[in-house]
Amino acid sequence: MIAETVCSAVSAAGLGIAAVTAYRKRFLAAARIAAYSLVPVGLVMTGVVGWLADTAFSPTAWAGFVVLGGAWLLFMTTRAVERRGGGTRKERKAARAAQREAVAPAASAPSLGPAARPAAQSATTPRATGSGDDFSDIEAILKKHGI
Repeated sequence: MIAETVCSAVSAAGLGIAAVTAYRKRFLAAARIAAYSLVPVGLVMTGVVGWLADTAFSPTAWAGFVVLGGAWLLFMTTRAVERRGGGTRKERKAARAAQREAVAPAASAPSLGPAARPAAQSATTPRATGSGDDFSDIEAILKKHGI
């Protein structure tokens, strides 16, 4: 009798924590907490303590199996959503930080394209003829990117 009461209290507390977690918009964690909190009730309902006595014909035991199946389904659903969603919150945050670092913070504005470049260069400096012209363009690009 006391085991059933303790398991029920633990499950009720777990479901309360899951509700608070869901209120904080952490639904995957809330579903996982709810699944964990349903396990003690499922074990009590299946009658693990008195397994040999009356498991086969007890509707409470079969309801416990249904609750355990629901907990397992919640586990598997949250795992599938987590794999599809890109991992945990820390992993997604690290990926966003790495993506921000990939772009140079002091990068200049994008070029306007090949049509605008000759007019701008002819206005500022005359172009050299020959192969030296190719290297000066490369030098300018490398200096622009800080290499």
